[in-house]
Parts: sequence; structure tokens; C-alpha cells
Amino acid sequence: MVAARLLDTEFSMTLHGSDLLLHATYLDVKLKNCTFCSTVSEYNRRYILEHYPGVDAEKVTVARLGVEILEHTAPPAPRLRTHGEPIALLAVGRLHAVKDHAFLVRACARLHARNVRFECSIAGDGPERRNLESLIREWGLEAQVTLLGHVQREQMDSLYDRADAVVLTSRSEGIPLVLMEAMARGKIVLASAITGIPELVIAGRTGFLYEAGSLDDFVDRLLFIHSLMQAPDHPDLRPYILSAARQLDWVRHAAQVHVRHNFNRSKNLEAFGDAFLRHIAPQAGSIPHENFVLQQI
Repeated sequence: MVAARLLDTEFSMTLHGSDLLLHATYLDVKLKNCTFCSTVSEYNRRYILEHYPGVDAEKVTVARLGVEILEHTAPPAPRLRTHGEPIALLAVGRLHAVKDHAFLVRACARLHARNVRFECSIAGDGPERRNLESLIREWGLEAQVTLLGHVQREQMDSLYDRADAVVLTSRSEGIPLVLMEAMARGKIVLASAITGIPELVIAGRTGFLYEAGSLDDFVDRLLFIHSLMQAPDHPDLRPYILSAARQLDWVRHAAQVHVRHNFNRSKNLEAFGDAFLRHIAPQAGSIPHENFVLQQI
């Protein structure tokens, strides 16, 4: 904003997470003076217009993030877990308090107490690692919960492939790329119903949501997903279980379609570039002592 005033030109801005929802430094002034503001979700756009009613609604636009779409990627073939076979859970994210992996560890303790067989892998590193290690020891979950530390990008595919469900327990998010990546691979996802996440994870259609902060609701959703993945003990129950399991097949397929159409990185990046071009007007005249290279840019 200062540079734009010094150069007698316009400026735009983007608002995504903590810059909007937590800090909001001079945000009223910035929104008043910017040419346009771009944000990643309809939730954020509503938040801006509700909290800054003097802002022209026309200049607040949504530019969705996205992930690389692998063409012709079929959803993983459904496979019912045999009785007693563990369900594989995966969480991906920095080990920071806002990601609330401690919530996930407590949920795993409840699953363990109910004799549910599971494996939970947490990919990421950060300042919360020691606290999480302590919680895992306290609940006796060393055999079920694994902190993988930082995982190289090229190794993530194998983690996603092995996971039955990808979970996210953050207290605050924009629209996480982790969920987009999992859904693009046809994975079942479970996340909290906060901020813009319900625009990506449509409850019961492209994934599953739980009430933010509710351990009971999170565990109940996990148990429901687990039940749809379990093969029946009695052969007579198999037709009913297979019918229920098809629900997950539809969710996997719908998740891939939703990401492909609405969270496609190439498509959304092109649209984002077009938005800038629409706002750039041809320079009518020369400015004394202007830099020729900057003028061309």
C-alpha cells in the first residue's frame, strides 16, 4: 500500500488465514484502498464483507487454491477389511498447536479403549513433537500411533496409497491442500467443519465432517467409516455390508470429481492470472524519468 502511494499506482492484496482471521493489521485501511482483494474461500469473502461492511463487495473475489490433477486416476479399488484387520489413518501437517494433533492422539486412545484395531501415521515435524510423544506414551499407543517426522514430497504418494482415511484436526485452516491431495487420490477424508473446509469436504458427499472440538463426534465418525470398511462376521450379512460400502465408493468418486472441477491448480492459476489482466489498464502516457524495463513489465 505504501509502495503504491509512492509510485502513484494501484495495488491488490490476498487474504487467506491468520492475516485475515487473527491479526488483521490495518486491514480496514488496506481493504479501503486496494483495487481488489482475492481470498481462497466463500467463507473468507463472507467474513470480510460482514466485518468490514464499508468495503465494496465487487472488489472482493474468490480465487481457489488447487492441486495437480493426475489425469485418468481411478479411485482405489474398494477392499473390505477382514474382521480384526486394522484401519489405516493418516494425518499430514506441521506439528504445531493449531494443527491439534493432540486431539487426534486422544481420539486414538478412545479407539484403543474400545478395542478397535487401527494404525495412525502422522507425517510432519514441529515444536509439538515432544508433547505428542509424551501423550502417546501416556496412553500406551506406541504400537498404534507413529510420528513419521518430515516426509519428502516424493514419498507422500506411498503414504496416501496405504491410508484408508486421511484425517485433519486443525483448529484453524483456510482450505487445506492436504485434503485436496487426498481427495484427488480418491481417499476418504474426515475434517472439522470450520472456515472454508465445508466448501471442499461436503458432508456425506465428498467426505465427512465432525463438529469442531468435539472428540465424541470425531470418534463416532471414525467408527462409522470403520464400520463401512469392515467385512461381516456372518456370510448372511455380506449383501448389506457391501451395499453400505458402496456409499464410500460414491464418496471417493465424488471427491475426485469435485477436486478436478473446482480445485484444479492449473485451471485456477489460469483464472487467477486472468483476474490480474482484467485489472491492468494500458498506460496512457509516460512518466518523467521512468525506468523503461519496469514500464514494460
